[in-house]
Amino acid sequence: MTLLGPISQSFVSQRLRLHYVDWGNHGKPPLLMIHGGRDHCRNWDWTAEVLREDWHIIAIDHRGHGDSEWVSDGNYLVSDMVYDVAQLVHQLDLAPVSIVSHSMGGGVALGFAAAFPEKVRQLVAIEPVGLSPEMEPGPDAGSYPQRMRNWVERKRDAAARQGKRYPTMEDAQERMQAVNHFLSEKQAEHLTRHGVNRNEDGSFSWKFDPHLHSWPVDPTTREMREDMWHAITCPVLLLYGADSFATNPEKTGRLKHFRDASMIEFENAGHWLHHDQFDRYIETLRDFL
Repeated sequence: MTLLGPISQSFVSQRLRLHYVDWGNHGKPPLLMIHGGRDHCRNWDWTAEVLREDWHIIAIDHRGHGDSEWVSDGNYLVSDMVYDVAQLVHQLDLAPVSIVSHSMGGGVALGFAAAFPEKVRQLVAIEPVGLSPEMEPGPDAGSYPQRMRNWVERKRDAAARQGKRYPTMEDAQERMQAVNHFLSEKQAEHLTRHGVNRNEDGSFSWKFDPHLHSWPVDPTTREMREDMWHAITCPVLLLYGADSFATNPEKTGRLKHFRDASMIEFENAGHWLHHDQFDRYIETLRDFL
């Protein structure tokens, strides 16, 4: 029997209609999948297809991503995304839930698990944002007033930016593969097909909000983030790609701030190691879950 793909659903969080896909099997333990920045929920399709027999899989589109609505002011906060996850878990009665997450979504998952430790059974975070010291300064280096000034200028640029239009789907796919050269043709085609909208003139544009290029000034400190990690009580597995821009948290000493965490580094893999080394990633994921 050929299994059908996921069913598209929606829920409301802070007056926004947000999209998620449900892979069925409601009698099985819930597994929530949370994608990274400027990505979408169909990024998890290969993982879901392998695990769907044993889990009730839900994959969310963050606000401003995929088929979820954009915020009216273009300001995207991790705290709001944590709220969205909390709403989804609450409305679907998923707790205690297992979570697999990536990049920005990993930061959101860690925040949710810290605020609601009783609601998370176990957590996998692939290169979560905030675990690399050299990633912290970025464009916000300097004093708080200078960081605020930089943010205003980036927001002005984002407001004036016209979304990139690609004449064909193949052109958009080429751009995606230029960002991640580890992707196969099949992977890039799938991710592109679910990641673009077709414009009235027949061209294609990415679904994510252009304002996602400009994050607000982060009011949290390193100490606050370390307190957050320590508040997580469930087992945590951190996965990192050896060829990624992110730094191994075990080597930087950040792993020690977790109560129950382990870390595995993947050779020949970048930031999207769940695509780059899929077979090893799935085996690792199954072992942990």
